[in-house]
Amino acid sequence: MQKTARRRKVLVIDVGGTNVKVLATGQTERRKFPSGREMTPERMVAEVRAITKDWDYDVVSLGYPGPVKKGHPVSEPRNLGKGWVGFDFERALERPVRIMNDAAMQAVGSYKQHGKMLFLGLGTGLGSSIVVQGAVRALELGTFPYRKKTIEHYVSRERLNSRGAKKWSKDVAEVVAHLIKAAQPDDVVLGGGNASKLTEIPQGCRLGSNANAFIGGFRMWEEVDMWEEAEETPTSRTGPPARAA
Repeated sequence: MQKTARRRKVLVIDVGGTNVKVLATGQTERRKFPSGREMTPERMVAEVRAITKDWDYDVVSLGYPGPVKKGHPVSEPRNLGKGWVGFDFERALERPVRIMNDAAMQAVGSYKQHGKMLFLGLGTGLGSSIVVQGAVRALELGTFPYRKKTIEHYVSRERLNSRGAKKWSKDVAEVVAHLIKAAQPDDVVLGGGNASKLTEIPQGCRLGSNANAFIGGFRMWEEVDMWEEAEETPTSRTGPPARAA
């Protein structure tokens, strides 16, 4: 009788501007530690290894808060320390590592497997991705000029703190309405740490869950052939797992 291959155990690292959150296959509770503008990749790896030393995992999925191409960060994150571009995560973590933009990873976990979905992550700044028929692409919508500043400014945590939840929620609703008009999605998911602070959900949207980032991270290793192809292009697949021939 042919033996069934053991399923890979995945460690998912979701790097945010406020916290770094981790979860592994077989674990039921995520762990986290603060990040911020002093968080370098060396420090992040050291912290991850410290809080996961009792976990068993074979591979790593990393959600990165910035643009990623061919599986590597291509610019430094705006809300963290320096040194992320060119850092050897596989050597530091001593495991195979797959890297995806953090908003794209959460979008992968939020997708319902049909149509066009726009994902907007409300956190320290704005994460954004679009999924069309199972193909996910990270976007940088927050950088677009809007009013006197950028889209990201009007939906950021700083704006929330200065304006209060009610006024900030109106700002978010206005921005989301413009993006829906531009993208014409079938589904809009609002995720990120601040989505739960909205006093009213914008029309045509649903709230996501931060747990979806971990679902997306696990999916990155379930669909091996698709993700390996994605390393050559910015577009990745989120459809049903590929079956062995």
